[in-house]
Amino acid sequence: QVQLVESGGDDLVQAGGSLSLSCAASGSDFTIRAMGWYRQAPGQNRVLLAMINSDGNTNYAASVKGRFTISSDFPKTTVHLQMNSLKPEDTGTYYCLLEDRTRDYWGRGTQITVSS
Repeated sequence: QVQLVESGGDDLVQAGGSLSLSCAASGSDFTIRAMGWYRQAPGQNRVLLAMINSDGNTNYAASVKGRFTISSDFPKTTVHLQMNSLKPEDTGTYYCLLEDRTRDYWGRGTQITVSS
């Protein structure tokens, strides 16, 4: 069983501000292929923001490229998301994802609200 614990969210920030999220994985019998962050805005689907794989390769959504940076402490099973120049449209619930060899694991989500 794998648990993902997100931290750094549950916050209100002004537009133009910065925030950093972290996600720590714990448990047994898992092998990280990649970890990443998704966002779900009210009434919308969950969308990919950024991913980093075990080789350190990263992938970003166009909407956050240049503003968000994903990094990891692999093999320490922790991933971070540095978010700069936040916009009101960045508001939503942020979920951590861990891709294992056989399945995906999700965190419980953390809320971020960006005020204009």
